[in-house]
Amino acid sequence: MTPRPDILRRLRHACVLLAPILLGGCETLGYLTQAAGGHLSIIGGARSVERWLADPNASAELKRRLASARAIRQFASRQLHLPDNDSYRSYVELGRPFAVWNVVAAPEFSLQPLRSCFPVSGCVDYRGFFSLEDARRYARSLRERGNDVLVRGVPAYSTIGYFDDPLLSSFIDYPDTELARLLFHELAHQVVYVRDDSSFNESFAVALEREGVKRWLSAQGREQDLASFGTASKRAESLNALLAGTRARLLYLYRDNRAPNSTEALRAAKAREFARLKADYEALKASWGGFAGYDRIFGESPNNALLAATHSYARLVPAFQALLQDSGANLERFYARVRELAALPAEQREETLKRPLN
Repeated sequence: MTPRPDILRRLRHACVLLAPILLGGCETLGYLTQAAGGHLSIIGGARSVERWLADPNASAELKRRLASARAIRQFASRQLHLPDNDSYRSYVELGRPFAVWNVVAAPEFSLQPLRSCFPVSGCVDYRGFFSLEDARRYARSLRERGNDVLVRGVPAYSTIGYFDDPLLSSFIDYPDTELARLLFHELAHQVVYVRDDSSFNESFAVALEREGVKRWLSAQGREQDLASFGTASKRAESLNALLAGTRARLLYLYRDNRAPNSTEALRAAKAREFARLKADYEALKASWGGFAGYDRIFGESPNNALLAATHSYARLVPAFQALLQDSGANLERFYARVRELAALPAEQREETLKRPLN
């Protein structure tokens, strides 16, 4: 399929809207070409949910999952006031486990992620690739320069409403609660997206997804699932607190306690902190009765890149949750206030969001 000129033109002018794919690399024509081709291969294979449901060759299980996704999508627009467009009203079989692979990196003795900055898209803390091999190749180049690196598969991405994002085979089999969480999160990016502020964008989406799932389960009278979601949210908060503690100790180590000519000592101290993190996680998991849902995070040795990647998603969530409550739990009012924050200069936005609410 030859991409239409209007689509290529939109891609060139809207790299920022293709997170986390084009956000990862519009600096070269080669990267743009592969990103455009990868994205177009996805949207070019999309068929409406209704066509899939009417297809006699589609499995009964796929049709059941698509029907659930359609109901969740309707709830998102009607009850959560999320954008009512054609996003997530079509479906694509990818033939691979993830939509893209993100590469996050941080220096050996820093928790500040390496950023990629582009004239249109602004700065982001990662790069995304449609090919796992491409992601691994880029990761190797970063490791060779002494960085801590994390490569992780991403089941979904958002074009921030610029294209009609489809449902994907990489997440359609998720349990209903997880499917709803993901869709609400991705649609939240279409409500507000701030250039150069990943933490603001992701924390807002996490706060919205949690509120949305609670409302969705309550509307269906699924009290047991609501209780389970509450338990899952508490586990996430406990894990975030654990990661935050490690982050705080490492920040002190890297910034304030580094003596001259002590690279090896610093490296050893860093290793001890990450060993402590793994041990503390095992203890936390035991307190959960052995729940192992976060083992994948520790599948590879935890490092600075892991802490950098998770920090964006968690740091401002409590502030957004407080803002929602201060908005009377009215989502439209909440969105309006978030848009007001988004329009502020970065430092003022951060200060305002963290300020205690009356």
